Amino acid sequence: MSIQGQTVLPAIRKMKHLEKLLQSSYEYIVLLESHIGQLKDIVDLAKSHRKKLLLHVDLVEGLKNDEAAADFLCQSIKPAGLISTRANVILKARQNGLLAVQRVFLLDSSALDKSYALLERTQPDYIEVLPGVIPGLITEVRERTGIPIFAGGLIRTVDDVEKALAAGATAVTTSQMDLCRHYDNIK
Repeated sequence: MSIQGQTVLPAIRKMKHLEKLLQSSYEYIVLLESHIGQLKDIVDLAKSHRKKLLLHVDLVEGLKNDEAAADFLCQSIKPAGLISTRANVILKARQNGLLAVQRVFLLDSSALDKSYALLERTQPDYIEVLPGVIPGLITEVRERTGIPIFAGGLIRTVDDVEKALAAGATAVTTSQMDLCRHYDNIK
């Protein structure tokens, strides 16, 4: 599944940022923090503006990030995709035909090895590598897995974005609205 050549994926925490992004040319938007009671309305609002939300399951307040929650999200909320550190959530997203983004934290060699084992099992559509400011690891993970990479976490400057993309990231996730504006004409 494609991200339509979008090299920056705006990641929002506040509804005022979503409102601005609804007027942008971005097709895909990451919803980081939300409340379970607002999810359906947020996803429907995005869809009404031809936007596709990638929902970060681990950060939904009032929702456990387990298989039952993933089923609920896939069948009732129907975002474009799910992002999670949890294998069962990724597997459920794949079963339901949603984009599946496995989030991995590359803290040390042990975490990297565990991530490779996890990725073999889940085979997500995309991997979100955090922190996204380590170009060498972006290249290594991309080459070893063959799975497209999103670089996220600590992406603060245009230079950070460009280095991540040059290292092989398909896209960069960022909550820095100034970077989102730089890569799109948000008013």
